[in-house]
Amino acid sequence: MIRLRVTFSKDGSLRYTGHLDLHQVWERTIRRAGLPLAYTQGFHPTPRLQLAAALPLGFSGRSEIMDMWLDLEEIEVVAVAPRLQSSAPPGLTVRSVERVDERGPALQTQVESAEYEVTLLDPPAAGLAARLSTVLEAGSLPRERRGRAYDLRPLIESLEARPSRGEGGVCLLMRLAARSGATGRPEEVLSILDIPIKSTHIERTLLIFQ
Repeated sequence: MIRLRVTFSKDGSLRYTGHLDLHQVWERTIRRAGLPLAYTQGFHPTPRLQLAAALPLGFSGRSEIMDMWLDLEEIEVVAVAPRLQSSAPPGLTVRSVERVDERGPALQTQVESAEYEVTLLDPPAAGLAARLSTVLEAGSLPRERRGRAYDLRPLIESLEARPSRGEGGVCLLMRLAARSGATGRPEEVLSILDIPIKSTHIERTLLIFQ
């Protein structure tokens, strides 16, 4: 059995494909590529696939990570990416494939942080720089998620505004914690900045591992 790590981007209509459905998309893609997926043991075997971190509906992903186990002893790794890409649906782009330790830790447990690029589709409201400073200088940012109180501030590792690629536009660059039980969400940062999420395009650009 071998374990391959796939780096891919997710965009277009696939932005509205949820985490569980994305597992099924990958399972179909791997089957169409003619690659023999390995399965878990037990009464209800499932394909051995791991996505590093769930991507909320509507977000694009530039460098998403997935591990898959194949029921093989050896494979020409350089040939896997084109096989997957030729079988992938629109919006799913395979960027690289590499072999990793088959006995290594679960992919989800290795994620530390995530970087996001948030493009503001409407002209930014006056005082954006001041609001960013207020957030970064705050000792705490009390919030509530699913009825439970938490502090958003320690989950924001960095936050800055830069000109976007479009003429006169602005984007926010965020690095947020993405650990189990300590995950920052871009929409919560936007809320505290008083920026409507519907007037933005959010792309997760990088997952940072331990």
